[in-house]
Amino acid sequence: MGRLFVITLEGNSYKCKHCQTHLALADHIISKSFHCSHGKAYLFDNVVNVTVGEKEERLMMTGMHTVVDIFCVGCGSIVGWKYEAAHDKTQKYKEGKFILERFKVAGPDGSLYTVSHNAQLGSDVDEP
Repeated sequence: MGRLFVITLEGNSYKCKHCQTHLALADHIISKSFHCSHGKAYLFDNVVNVTVGEKEERLMMTGMHTVVDIFCVGCGSIVGWKYEAAHDKTQKYKEGKFILERFKVAGPDGSLYTVSHNAQLGSDVDEP
């Protein structure tokens, strides 16, 4: 394995809650109206310092999607997923975009999101 180079973001950024590696700028949020099994999730146009897992088909509330899980390069924690393909034409805007699960990242102000009792349990879901 080679040397690890981590990108440091300038400005308000979301970071891995475990190791504080920068993941995305707050300015790159497309939507805060997504949900996952742990509660809130945010759709981002661009995310850095992540590696991707294997492609898989995942059935979500808005239909079938081809996704890859994304992992923090600093500590290896799963922090969300990337949409590779959407099977429904109305969901094509998600392709190439990233979801960061709010429960798995620290906010720009250092805040941590805790799972509410109302968080949906089960498979990940998305809602634009």
